Amino acid sequence: MSSDKKPPSKPHNKHKNGHPPQKPKDLKPRRRTLGPVFNLEEHVPSDWWCRIFNSLYLKTDADVVDDLEITRSEISLIANSLELLPEHRILDLCCGQGRHTLELARRGFRHVEGMDRSHYLIQKAKEQAKAEGVVARFREGDARKLPYPPDSFDAVLVLGNSFGYFETLQDDLRVLKEIKRVLKPWGKLLIDITDGEYLRENYQKRSWEWIDSKFFVCRERSLSLDGDRLVSREVITHVEKGVVADQFYAERLYSKESIGRLLVQAGFGEVAFPERLLTQSQRAQDLGMMERRIIVTSKVRKEWTPRKQKQDEKHIVVLLGDPNKQDPLKPKGIFDDDDFYTIDQMKSALRELKGYRFTYLSNHDTLIQDLMKYAGKVDLVMNLCDEGYLNDPRKELHVPALLESLGIPYTGGGPQCLAFCYDKSLVRGIAQEMGIPVPKALFVKPEDLTFELSFDFPVIVKPDLGDSSFGITARSVATSAEELLNAILEIRQKFGYERPLLVEEFLTGKDISVGIIGTPPNSYIVLPITEEDYSEVPDDLPKICGYEAKWCPDSPYWKIRSIPSNLPVETEKDVIKWCVELSERLECRDYVRLDWRLDEDGNPKLLEVNPNPGWCWDGHLAKMSAHMGTSYSEMLYAIIRAAEERLGTDNEEVRRVPRAAGE
Repeated sequence: MSSDKKPPSKPHNKHKNGHPPQKPKDLKPRRRTLGPVFNLEEHVPSDWWCRIFNSLYLKTDADVVDDLEITRSEISLIANSLELLPEHRILDLCCGQGRHTLELARRGFRHVEGMDRSHYLIQKAKEQAKAEGVVARFREGDARKLPYPPDSFDAVLVLGNSFGYFETLQDDLRVLKEIKRVLKPWGKLLIDITDGEYLRENYQKRSWEWIDSKFFVCRERSLSLDGDRLVSREVITHVEKGVVADQFYAERLYSKESIGRLLVQAGFGEVAFPERLLTQSQRAQDLGMMERRIIVTSKVRKEWTPRKQKQDEKHIVVLLGDPNKQDPLKPKGIFDDDDFYTIDQMKSALRELKGYRFTYLSNHDTLIQDLMKYAGKVDLVMNLCDEGYLNDPRKELHVPALLESLGIPYTGGGPQCLAFCYDKSLVRGIAQEMGIPVPKALFVKPEDLTFELSFDFPVIVKPDLGDSSFGITARSVATSAEELLNAILEIRQKFGYERPLLVEEFLTGKDISVGIIGTPPNSYIVLPITEEDYSEVPDDLPKICGYEAKWCPDSPYWKIRSIPSNLPVETEKDVIKWCVELSERLECRDYVRLDWRLDEDGNPKLLEVNPNPGWCWDGHLAKMSAHMGTSYSEMLYAIIRAAEERLGTDNEEVRRVPRAAGE
């Protein structure tokens, strides 16, 4: 619940850190007023938050908690600050009557839940959700002991000054630790609390205001003895019935520094303060704790909580690159936060699959010994180690070779397939032999001091060996002999590449990709063809999706988007036919991506073949899958299924589907 308004009456639209108030009674005095009180703090019940969040709270704080425009404004700010997506699972903790939860549901967020200790407010929330026909869940509970399994939510919100109600700082810490437990790795927390530093110096010692034509409220406040809490007294009076409530409560005053320290102590990181809020109340009389607020955001870095093994589950070992080793393809040569986030997104997606349990191996120093332990004991290895053994891209084929030597079934291409496709010139030759069009090109060996270009500029220079657009930048496109020599020199010196180069004609038509899940020619599906949208790239830069587009967030190329392609019917048929034939010839298995570019006349020409392409949540394959309504989790599942069908191990009657959250 929340002290969404004044400090004395009741906190905001949320239950104060946890406990349900008593059911409202008719407007009869609950007790006689105490009269003058010298020490407010002596009269604050330790569980005051169990008592005051009822119909009177909704009346006294209605100018904030019942103002739809305020709610809409706050949700817009929150959604932007946390970059919330409709598929995210969101917990609105201390939700009060659910105004924020309901607004999220109205905006299309499909998995939102509110929790509050107030029975009265939760019932109001349920009634409102039913009346509006929106999908939102509500339940009662104590914020110090959340009734959810670990790793349940992508984001937790604590809004309307609903944090800091408990008598001890240790209880506030317990709330944060519970939030950390139920958040997924990389989950986000947003807390909206009063600006304690400001309020400590500027609180109103006494005030009164008319709530409507019948009710008025008198308030008095003082700091606690230790100066850490603002103690409030609220006397609510009805003009005909007299005093109907005389209640005391105390809320902790957090500064940016103190809430930041507590978050770090609870295990959160990346603490930030994106906004300072002023409450735009129409009544604008005594806003109390809601007068000036701060928003604090943070993230949780943790491992996924292991799930209990079930007897009928298949065991899959997932192989990954080694995050503790250098990676020559990455800009800084190391795994960064973006890499770890990508890995956790993959783990999150796999956890949604029923019927499987997953073990992750990424320590390459012990990889051989670890795999030997699993030989004959694991159903499948999901080979996502596209970095290569020891993070050496030239040793990507070593991983499937190792698995084959141990007799362990695995997903994706075999050693020969990966060896062929690593060499762009070799793939070009195979494609030409099959009658598949490729760009004109010149093969330049390291020892070549001179060469003759037999086709016109512009051209593009790229490493013949490698992937992930290594070495391909805006300067790789040349329109003259001088620019061509500079492009070659940059790849040699800046990227340290001393192996053969390809100089290709630079095609200026659509840049398209074709994804296939399955194993041609038997069982496979062609994903929607995508093209790169270069509309945000400045006109003076070449339209390429190179190294900068994949690794440099500050580059103009970072704005490139993959969109569904609109190709002529015959062109699309030809491209798909050639992709299927070439995938079969190169023995690409389970999933593959083929990149093409159209020339100025709209003729498609093959650029490269990528077996075991990028599997990340925001990669080309995931985007293609999304265009056909397939989630990231379902895409990974389809790859597993493709491998099982190819291996003949898919003999189960019950189809596995993504599990519901919390299962």
